[in-house]
Amino acid sequence: MQIEGPRQRGHVLFIAGDAAVRRRAVQVAPSANLAALGVVPVAGLLNSEVPSDTTYLDGVRDPNTALMRLRTAAATPGPLFVYLSGRLTADRRGRRLHLALAGTTATSVRYTALPWDWLGTELRGRSRGLTTVLLDLGADRAAWSLLQEYGSLPASPAAEMYGVVSPPGFAGGGNTVSRYTRHWIDQLHTSPVRPDNLRLHALAVGAAALPPGSLVLPTARELAAPAPPGHTTVGAPGPARPARHPEPVRGPHPAPTPVPVPAPTARPAPAPAGEPAPPARPPVPDRDPRPHIHALATSGRHPEAATLAQAWEQHVLQTHGFTSDEALAWLEIRADLARMADDFRLATRLWTTAGRTRLARGPADAPGVRAAAAGALYCWTRLEDPAGAAEAGPELIDLLRSLPSPDPAHLRLVQQRMELLRRPTSRTPAGLEPGATPTGPKSSQVTAR
Repeated sequence: MQIEGPRQRGHVLFIAGDAAVRRRAVQVAPSANLAALGVVPVAGLLNSEVPSDTTYLDGVRDPNTALMRLRTAAATPGPLFVYLSGRLTADRRGRRLHLALAGTTATSVRYTALPWDWLGTELRGRSRGLTTVLLDLGADRAAWSLLQEYGSLPASPAAEMYGVVSPPGFAGGGNTVSRYTRHWIDQLHTSPVRPDNLRLHALAVGAAALPPGSLVLPTARELAAPAPPGHTTVGAPGPARPARHPEPVRGPHPAPTPVPVPAPTARPAPAPAGEPAPPARPPVPDRDPRPHIHALATSGRHPEAATLAQAWEQHVLQTHGFTSDEALAWLEIRADLARMADDFRLATRLWTTAGRTRLARGPADAPGVRAAAAGALYCWTRLEDPAGAAEAGPELIDLLRSLPSPDPAHLRLVQQRMELLRRPTSRTPAGLEPGATPTGPKSSQVTAR
């Protein structure tokens, strides 16, 4: 979204709605999110050096005030960045989604909340490629039921929209910055070159440890939809970093439950010699996405692979349910993608979750349980971050102890490392150097079976 020309002017609009609260526990604290995002340089938000204006709306109670600020921002000729955080609710009579504002209650939604379709209406007339909408929302039960019907969160096709909507009832972080927003800011600060919006979103989603079932935007169907002519909202992926090849690993590996979709169609013919190959496109929703995701991961395009896998997981959760075998298969696919990207902290957490989920569903001596435990153990021993290893260790020990006949050597070595990690200065004990574990994932989960 690089904009040039002296007459261009940009705008940044921050809107903090009502906090998402469940049983007196704060799940999304929009004021904290705005405070954190407000210190980011405007040029980084807009990905442009043009002069710009910034508007903060925090604690507003009148939806018409928010509408006028939104209308003013939409009228800017240059790049526009809109950030919304808070509680997504619904008017139960009219079945319309709203962003709850300060003071909005279940009975006053129609009069005190900002209708979601106003956002699309105001942005509809803007030129494509100039508008970015970033969301970090928590949905209440009324809004969540509508989102399940819609399958997504509708917005203007003229805007890039990225973000997450957390389901009702999740354990929030209190009055602190939400995980997705925090990681989005961290990636913006730590990247030597400002990534495009899709890559920023992918990195934030992959690192944020979102609540199970969170709606990730764009969804799988929106990522797979062909862009209309002239559409430039999704930036072209940056140069792929060289793929890292983990050391060969021995041990069992769980086979994912096949996703009930038709077999993929034939691959397109290669580009003629001398011409650059076209960029890989996401598969359409009625094709098996795993070969495409695997190709992205093996070519080093790990953030894109993680984004597509998260989106397809959300699609499967909505289609087959949270307790389905298909949902568990995609959890294990994401764990394997994290391992391929050398994100062993995330991989350990996902493999441990998969193991405990399989334990709750079937016999403790099932091959899938043992394979998930082996994957968690392998990734944990590759984890060089002491804080991450100390955080993931107790759940890993609980999982290993739950096996009918746990390997005493493995348990002893994990316990020894945990004891050392609890000391002021600690080193990895012999036998648990990164990569030295005897078992682990054998091959990629992502390929189609």
